[in-house]
Amino acid sequence: MNVVAHPPATLEGWYASHHILRYPRGGAPSEADVACARRTLADIARGSDGSWSVAVPLTGSVGDVMLVHLRPTLEELSAAEQLVRRDPFLGALQPVYSFLSVAEAGLYHLTAKLAKEAVERGGSVGDEEFERELAERSAKELQTEHARRRLYPQPPAEMPYVCFYPMSKRRAPDENWYSLTLEERSRLMYSHGLTGRRYAGRVMQIITGAIGLDSWEWGVTLFAKDPLDFKRLVTEMRFDEASARYAEFGDFYVGRRVEPGEWPG
Repeated sequence: MNVVAHPPATLEGWYASHHILRYPRGGAPSEADVACARRTLADIARGSDGSWSVAVPLTGSVGDVMLVHLRPTLEELSAAEQLVRRDPFLGALQPVYSFLSVAEAGLYHLTAKLAKEAVERGGSVGDEEFERELAERSAKELQTEHARRRLYPQPPAEMPYVCFYPMSKRRAPDENWYSLTLEERSRLMYSHGLTGRRYAGRVMQIITGAIGLDSWEWGVTLFAKDPLDFKRLVTEMRFDEASARYAEFGDFYVGRRVEPGEWPG
């Protein structure tokens, strides 16, 4: 039995911000500025609880570098951003684009299952039994290794290439993701996930939710051994129904991440 449209439960982890920056036009930075920038990047490379920041010089982009920060709280995220702004060289970089979000795991299947069970027992989504079971099952899911990898991800050392893009779900009159039942969205997202799983070991993804935080609804950060796998993966995903009918994509930013002592240089 299908149920009326309502949002899936989600789990949230670290906050994330992506900043696309461009070199100011003019002379090259001094050796002192380069040394100071490298110290700043080293200072923010590791945050509390294993969180992190990385610099990704970009290729073929309107920007020259992407700085990515993941932190446990908005305050810690802001502190990392402020250190960058106060640096003589990094603070002089011109902002091109920024994106604020939080690492997210959508519990589509679990929420759809509990919603169906609620209807079958004569209850409803949001009633006391539904909320109790959802809280218990979400807490258990939060303790799994799979969920923790999604909510508190680490950039894989063997995958230096990075691709970031924002996306949203379409809300057109005849193709409105948010008017579908949760059961149908769960089916579509399961099929969508099967495509990604075929790239396990070749591409790692971080999904961050931005509804209420930014104009786009999600951010996707991909890490790969081979940058061509970005093209292959995104091409395949665009042919599944969840993307073909309901996905809208923003600009893509691609580069190779560096260690703090390697950039600027």
